[in-house]
Formats: sequence, C-alpha cells, structure tokens
Amino acid sequence: MTDKRKVIKIDPDPLAPYAIAPGWRVGDMLFLSGQAAIDEAGNIVGAGDFDQQVAQVFINIDRVLAAGGSDRKRIVKVTIYLTDMAFFPQIVEARKHYFSEPYPADTIVEVKALALPDLMVEIDVIATI
Repeated sequence: MTDKRKVIKIDPDPLAPYAIAPGWRVGDMLFLSGQAAIDEAGNIVGAGDFDQQVAQVFINIDRVLAAGGSDRKRIVKVTIYLTDMAFFPQIVEARKHYFSEPYPADTIVEVKALALPDLMVEIDVIATI
C-alpha cells in the first residue's frame, strides 16, 4: 500500500523554528497548520492591528495552499482562533472579503492566548486539491 501522505514544504518556512509543518497533503485533501500574522522571515506583522494581521494570515494561507497544489476557492473548513471575541464582527467581514459563496464550514473560538503574545488571530484550513 502506498503512503498517500506528503508534507507541504515552503521556502523560507517561518514555522520551522517551532517544529511545525506548514501543512500536509493526504490524498486529495490539504490540512494546513494554523496560520498567524508571521511573515516569511518569522516577524510578527501588524502588532495591535487586527485587520493587518488577518491580511497576513490570508497571505500565508494562500502561500501554503499554492505549495500544496490548491487555492482558497477549494477551502472546505476553517477554524478561527481569536484572542478577543470583540473581533467577531471584523472576522465576519473578513470572511466575506476573503471567501465567496458557498462559504467554507467554520468554527470560531476565543482563546486566552496564541503562541506569541502579539498575535490576535490564527486560522487553520482544510482544503481539497
């Protein structure tokens, strides 16, 4: 039986210092690690600016999806982690901006903190090829 799993690789990989794969391709499905507002050099983007952080998150999502052979139109599920549910209206607007109908399935949760103190949002994704 052939192993149908393959790690998605990007270069440079800002998640490498944290021992995290950007994502995995399993058959015709992609499972992305949570993407946050970290640029290719590993720097936090938009400290204190929620909308700028969301924009960087989607830049990162697009980059990993492309490396895995997919794109945002093929996302079927997202999980969105917010450090403050007061950002809920902004994330709804972001969903309308970054996705089109039919919208992906979605879970939004508030968390006490993310991996780095200045991060306000993280999104993980499941997509098809």
